[in-house]
Amino acid sequence: MRRTRRPRRPSADSGFAPEVVLSIAILMLVCIGVVMVYSASSASALLSDENPSGMLIRQGAFALVALAAFLVFARLRPELLFRLAKPAMLVSFALLVVVLMPGFGIQANGARSWIGLGPVQMQPSELAKLALITWLAAYLARNVARLDRWDAMKQPLIILTALGALLIAEPDLGTTLVIMATAFVMLAIAGVAGRILITLAAGAAVLTALAIAVAPYRMARFTSFLDPWSDPEGTGFQVAQAQLALGSGGVGGVGLGNGLQKVNYLPEAHTDMIMATIGEELGLIGVFGVIALMGVVIWSGYRIALAAPDLRLRLLAGGLVSLISIQAIVNLGAVLGVLPVTGVPLPFVSYGGSSLVVLTAASGILVGISRRSRAKAPSLSVVPGRPAARGDRGRRDGGSHHAGAGAG
Repeated sequence: MRRTRRPRRPSADSGFAPEVVLSIAILMLVCIGVVMVYSASSASALLSDENPSGMLIRQGAFALVALAAFLVFARLRPELLFRLAKPAMLVSFALLVVVLMPGFGIQANGARSWIGLGPVQMQPSELAKLALITWLAAYLARNVARLDRWDAMKQPLIILTALGALLIAEPDLGTTLVIMATAFVMLAIAGVAGRILITLAAGAAVLTALAIAVAPYRMARFTSFLDPWSDPEGTGFQVAQAQLALGSGGVGGVGLGNGLQKVNYLPEAHTDMIMATIGEELGLIGVFGVIALMGVVIWSGYRIALAAPDLRLRLLAGGLVSLISIQAIVNLGAVLGVLPVTGVPLPFVSYGGSSLVVLTAASGILVGISRRSRAKAPSLSVVPGRPAARGDRGRRDGGSHHAGAGAG
């Protein structure tokens, strides 16, 4: 008699769970970020007679808050998240209006994007990212049957237009583009009709071109990345210095803490250009290591999105991991000189509390979605023609029979 092969466990139960891989990669990136923020900021602070450990202390505190947010959001029920989406959107819009008011918003690097809360500053646009993705996931899942019609796009377009207008007024074109690209990916995942997606993409391209054309400094940024060495002491200064840092690092780097470009040469060495500091001090090996960890986060996130048990959670997970991946691509593109400099930080690594806390909380949501997906998956497959697993008691639902359950 032919022997029947033993049934295999589903792939969700084999190897490392995606949420475990995701959590480890994020923890490593956060730790790398704390170390590199200290390395990139200590020398300049010392030359300015400031505390060389000041940014280390602040980034370390941000990291602890971010990890606490990760744990909290990993345990939140999705129903609660979706119920909080609309109030969070209202709060985000209110804060984005407040930040534009003189006396409330804090201006830095030509943008009024921060609100001071005592010794801490926060960016309302970071909260808006998380609120928008959660609200949009719920809306698209609720209206999935109407996504081939323009009337279903009315409410998302109103919200995206208002949000984009407030962000451009700060001005913060980089964050605007990241949010709009993330929303576009979510629309595509939800199955919005192709003609609508093409029209939206064309309209967004025209509006972006207008926003660049009406501001001379944006036009200078947009054109300088094409040839930064044509004006290395002017519009191309930041990109040129980043390339010098990457080139001087070589394969193995000059050693942690031994970089020179960060010492008042490379602007924003601890925030937007932190990858250039990594390249100089840790070399190509360090750059590839960080990119590999970022790739692991993105790969795990999309695995979680694909395995989500319903469309609403699939859209939420897809939007969150798209936000991380788009922001990473925009930042790395600016450092390498293949995209314009937009002031977008590198996820989990760059200095800044708002971005770190929000993106780490978003990763916690991904972990929670993955746990629920695995909990709903059966632990053993049932082979046709054979009785169900013993714990199933013939009910074929994969669950164990409760000891106290009676016939009734």
